Amino acid sequence: MATAPKDPAPTIPQGTAYGRGAQHAHDDLTRVGPGTPMGELMRRYWQPVLASRNVTTRPTEVRILGEDLIIFRDGEGRPGLLYPRCMHRGTSLFWGHVEADGIRCCYHGWKFAVDGVCLEQPCEPNPHACRPEHRQPWYPVRERYGLVWAYMGPPERMPALPRFDSMEPLEDGETYMAFDNSLGSHGDFKGPEVVPYSWLHMNDNVMDPFHVQVLHTTFSGTQFVREFEVMPRVEFDEIEAGVIYQAHRDLADGRHVNRVSTWMMPNVMFVPDVAMRPGRPNGIGMSVPVDDEHSRILMAMRVPADARDRPMRGLEAENFKPWHLRTIEERQDQPGDYEAQAGQGAISLHSEEHLVTSDKGIGMQRRMLRRALETVAAGGDPPGVSFDEDAVVRVPSGNFFG
Repeated sequence: MATAPKDPAPTIPQGTAYGRGAQHAHDDLTRVGPGTPMGELMRRYWQPVLASRNVTTRPTEVRILGEDLIIFRDGEGRPGLLYPRCMHRGTSLFWGHVEADGIRCCYHGWKFAVDGVCLEQPCEPNPHACRPEHRQPWYPVRERYGLVWAYMGPPERMPALPRFDSMEPLEDGETYMAFDNSLGSHGDFKGPEVVPYSWLHMNDNVMDPFHVQVLHTTFSGTQFVREFEVMPRVEFDEIEAGVIYQAHRDLADGRHVNRVSTWMMPNVMFVPDVAMRPGRPNGIGMSVPVDDEHSRILMAMRVPADARDRPMRGLEAENFKPWHLRTIEERQDQPGDYEAQAGQGAISLHSEEHLVTSDKGIGMQRRMLRRALETVAAGGDPPGVSFDEDAVVRVPSGNFFG
């Protein structure tokens, strides 16, 4: 009597998610509050806070490096960045009224200059006899390139606010245009003021040349220019206090272009013109930590004086729709940097990354950051800071055709 064939042994599925161990982030690179290694490193550099045009005589709440502050401009036009809780009784200076020489607390009228000096205590017998120790905590601020910058580190180690050769001098008919709302703003286009993820997401992105060919052309359609459809040959190099990549492309029309992007310590980005116009970059970008899980991307550019009336450069008209008007489905169909970076989570789980050859630039950045953490922890000055007010930093970025 014939017997039924036995069922074959079941195939055991391989590589399932069952039993995965707990994953973790690189806390040394992502935690930015006071006293953390990265927080102390960031505080040794000047950081942009807001675009100058958005610092007015109306106090604004701002969060940077895990600290809640207020920023305002006094009646004489001087910007100030203060700890918000009035040192008298603790109400917020957000509700204060700005005067010619400072900001006056709404509760009992104590008035503070932009450098925190107490100018007046109206309820005291001698309102102007303020004690020297009655000083509102503050941070130094300066303006450059259309941005208000702050130094939040140890006062005795305050460096010069850097100057970059790609940003100055302005040519005839040029002006600075600055953005502080992360994805930029132009006409009807409005990006989020703060993005819901770590500063390191965007920092990594700037030394990732291959996402340009995939995310911005192959996968999502041509978001900038069609030249990006060509897979580049890439060289990564370490420069003083930074990393660059050279992306070589042989174009269909016979031209060769070498697109050079630059990252400088600790969070400065110089990306060439996205419309592939030849020459040096006309802008600077910085991925500034708001706190561990949020960041603000600030940008400044040299532009023609009438640039606000011109269409955005480097965006394919048939594909472009303002980000804030897109539905979730439309953003799924055409994701950009925001979607790719937000998709990593508020803080990426770095332990489950699998970095490969094309990620060489990211590895170089992270190693340089860690060396700087060690330098600061040992009492030294991190790379890239200068105490020479006249020094100008050379930026090697650009689109170079041959």
